[in-house]
Amino acid sequence: MNGAESLVRTLVAGGVDVCFTNPGTSEMHFVAALDRVEGMRCVLGLFEGVVTGAADGYFRMKGSPASTLLHLGPGLANGLANLHNAKKARSGIVNIVGQHATYHIGFNAPLTSDIEGLARPMSDWVRTSPNARAVAADGAAAIAAAKSAPPQIATLILPADTAWNEADGIATVPAETQRPSYSTEAVEKAAKILHAHGPETLVLMTASALTEQGLAFAQRIAGKTGCRVMGQTYHPRMARGAGRFSIDRIPYVIEQALPILKNYKHIVLVEANDPVAFFAYPNKPSQLKAEGTEVHRMTAWGENSVAALEALADHLGAKASDVQPQKLAELIKPTGALNHTSIAQAIACAIPENAIVVDESITTGRGFFPPTAAAKPHDWLQNMGGSIGFSTPVATGAAVACPDRKVMCLVGDGSAMYTIQSLWTQARENLDVVTVVFANRIYQILRGEFDGVGAGEPGQRAQDMLKIDRPTLDFVAMAKGMGVPGRAVTTADEFNKALAEANAEAGPRLIEVQM
Repeated sequence: MNGAESLVRTLVAGGVDVCFTNPGTSEMHFVAALDRVEGMRCVLGLFEGVVTGAADGYFRMKGSPASTLLHLGPGLANGLANLHNAKKARSGIVNIVGQHATYHIGFNAPLTSDIEGLARPMSDWVRTSPNARAVAADGAAAIAAAKSAPPQIATLILPADTAWNEADGIATVPAETQRPSYSTEAVEKAAKILHAHGPETLVLMTASALTEQGLAFAQRIAGKTGCRVMGQTYHPRMARGAGRFSIDRIPYVIEQALPILKNYKHIVLVEANDPVAFFAYPNKPSQLKAEGTEVHRMTAWGENSVAALEALADHLGAKASDVQPQKLAELIKPTGALNHTSIAQAIACAIPENAIVVDESITTGRGFFPPTAAAKPHDWLQNMGGSIGFSTPVATGAAVACPDRKVMCLVGDGSAMYTIQSLWTQARENLDVVTVVFANRIYQILRGEFDGVGAGEPGQRAQDMLKIDRPTLDFVAMAKGMGVPGRAVTTADEFNKALAEANAEAGPRLIEVQM
């Protein structure tokens, strides 16, 4: 058994049985081992950003890590943007990155690079195997890191000779780290604050608090104390839809966020971060909370927020009978022109039961939350890191993780072009993903940011750097070229019909919404 086979067998034995791959020469022995060893599903991506993003989506829905296979430093570098997003979402991933043979590195061949240096900013755990007999144990340590609490991105660098030389065998993965519970003192402090200052308190939540159960406890707490419950601007995963507590998110735009937060004298953080602006803008604050607001952390990321919320509800005597009725937007199937409102209504009506919605709709999607609160129960995934090209790979990984659930991917045309290769993987694997591309022919968010930073009125050259035209992108043609049936729509009625037909069919579909 060589080092590569010992690693594959260790991965499978350790519960890592999906590998999103884009290999090269240095990884051929690992590819051969993947071919020989039973139990590993291999999913090819045509760009490393698809590979790393798919591993992120897989973890968000499965709750256990997949592995990636990347080619040397440049292959890892191509995948770093979506590893950044995955790290912000605290997804567990085991990256296997090939390296030149140990004796070859010193010759400075064209593809030689500092792979550890590239890996560290987007990884929590980095190691280079020194020899073949260490590979299995290193792989087991990487799995343990990826499964830790909170989960981590683990990057194991595999020199080619450590893959082909003789190894000892399979290594046992150390016992999983038990998830931290929560601080009873922090819960008691939060209870005192809510009891004394309920209406002046904001409970700000993310991560595990946004499961259906966590939201239910938060709804009781809000009903009992009069506090407001909100989410961060973006989340790794949120339970949404009819029958679930619908909460608003802190708006992305500073001018919209400040009035919402100005009256809260206390903020209780449930895995969330202190609310701050995404960027610095001239003459605008970086912190979104009002001056003098006291911030109290009840749970940190990775702690058992559901149990903490349940304990907080018990401390406050908050019961199911305290829940206040929600006023949700009525589901109305739109007709007529396509605009932000009609698009949101069409999507809300079309979301299937138990669907997974992956949202990178940027400016078009800022109004999606109110109408979709009344849609059929579903999970909503968002981009935690802000690096675009996130949604189509994450949707791909989510579909691999949950083959029995429909995945809806909502993406702007600019973002879609970063990782459009995801469609090919979806076609090859026959993944049940409906990709909706909002084609407004402009990086609309950048047009807004141009104004937001006070850069003046854009001239022709500036506008050319913000628009996506001359030539016009044809997403239906691109989808067809990668094996995905697609259609373009220009009215709300056409959009309704396209969504219904795409949801009724298994396998990947694309809808280009021409705005």
